Amino acid sequence: MKQTIMFRAAAVALAIVPATAMAVVPAMYEERVARVEENRIIQSPLGGIENKHWFNYRANVNESQKELATDLRKASDIEDQRDAWEEYGSELRHERGTYTKAMVKRGYRVPSVYIEGL
Repeated sequence: MKQTIMFRAAAVALAIVPATAMAVVPAMYEERVARVEENRIIQSPLGGIENKHWFNYRANVNESQKELATDLRKASDIEDQRDAWEEYGSELRHERGTYTKAMVKRGYRVPSVYIEGL
C-alpha cells in the first residue's frame, strides 16, 4: 500500500516536470538578432581557400561563442543577458564582414542568392 502511494506520487511529479519545462519563454530581441547572425556564420571557406583569414575567422567565431556562454553564466539580471546577446551578435557580424572584405580584396567572390519576382 505504502509503495503504491509512493509510486503514484512519483508519477504525478514526473508528469508535472515536462509541462513546466516546456513552458514557452519569449526570446529577447537581442537574442533573436544574434540567432539570425549565428545562422549567417560562414561554414566553408570562400573560394575553397583555407588561408590565415579563414582560420582567424573560425577562431574568432569560436571565441565569441565561448564568451557568450561565460557572459550568460555570469549575468545577474536581464540587462546583463541583453548585453551579452547584443555583443555576441555584433561580434559575429563584424567578424563575417572582416573575413569577406579580406577575401574580396584578394579577388574571391562572396556567394549571393537573388530571388526574382519578389
